[in-house]
Amino acid sequence: MKDTEAILIINTGGTFNKVYNPVTGSLEVEKEGKAMERLTQKWHGNGHVINIIGKDSLEMTNHDRLELLATIHRAEEEKILIVHGTDTMDVTAAYLAEAEIDKKIVLTGAMVPYSIDPAEASANFASAWTALHFLESEGIYIAMHGHIASYVNLKKDRDAGRFVLIS
Repeated sequence: MKDTEAILIINTGGTFNKVYNPVTGSLEVEKEGKAMERLTQKWHGNGHVINIIGKDSLEMTNHDRLELLATIHRAEEEKILIVHGTDTMDVTAAYLAEAEIDKKIVLTGAMVPYSIDPAEASANFASAWTALHFLESEGIYIAMHGHIASYVNLKKDRDAGRFVLIS
């Protein structure tokens, strides 16, 4: 019997998971999901994390999106939270929508790495988690910066440095 409240958290990388590399002086995606591990240790919910892809979203390919889609199809959970980079979150959301998945899927991420300042990443994650409990219909959604909406109505405003609702 499926647990209808269980949530699968798929961590794909993105800025959410970036850490400072003191050798190169750059921010790099940490592939083992330590940010997710730290965050979910404090989380009291019925869900588990899997780490796949481990890339900045600008480096994601359609092959990576196919891997994400296959992971979603194999999942028993009907509620899926995807941690994704913000630069191509909309591309991945549209890709998933074309697949006509009969699940509730919420993508989220962060503009500032969890390792530098966990506030934004934690707030976006909490919004996505909560949305999965209250969304009434299946579909692809984005939860960012205090907004939760269909992927077609929430976009990254690069000039403002945040996600905004569009009509």
